[in-house]
Order: sequence, then structure tokens, then C-alpha cells
Amino acid sequence: MYMTKRKERLTVTVDAELLAVANEAVQRGSADSLSAWVNEALAERAERERRLAALNDAIADYEAEHGEITDAEIAAQHRTDREAAIVVRGRVPDEFRDLDRRNRGQS
Repeated sequence: MYMTKRKERLTVTVDAELLAVANEAVQRGSADSLSAWVNEALAERAERERRLAALNDAIADYEAEHGEITDAEIAAQHRTDREAAIVVRGRVPDEFRDLDRRNRGQS
């Protein structure tokens, strides 16, 4: 990822709940130190931002070639994805099944 051997000192203010989670991770052995936990979180965020920018570029390229993706196309793809989805745990709750039928114009 973005980790290097050269580190810089940083002073930040964070939510107490997040600090508690980070300290618990260190106590469990999930992170070597609070600094390591924060460094990994920052690296993950940087990677997420990079991927979102790449996705944005891909969508812009697609739309430049094929035209803007419409709300109707997004809704149609959403329906297709839901129909192809496999429920791994439990069953689909009735309210979602009913909602899906209404969205497809079924009773």
C-alpha cells in the first residue's frame, strides 16, 4: 500500500470512540501500536480514494462514448442484479419480496 520506512510525527484530534476501538485493537494484538493502526487506516482510506477516482474516470469514459447513464438504466440494472442475487443466509424477508414485486410491476 502506501507504507514507507520514513515516518512523520502527527498530532490529530479524533473521536473518543474511535480511539477506544484503536486501543482495543492494539490490546488484542490486531495492531502493533496505535500509530500502526492509524497508519493502516490512512493507507486504506488512500486506497479507497484511489479506487473511487478510477471508478469515476471509468464511468466518465463510458458516458463520453455511450452517453449519460440514465436513471431508468440504473433501475433496470438494479432489478437484474436483485433477480440474479443468491440469498446466502436465511430467506428474503416478505417486505423486500413484496417491494421487489411492486418495483417490477407484479402483484
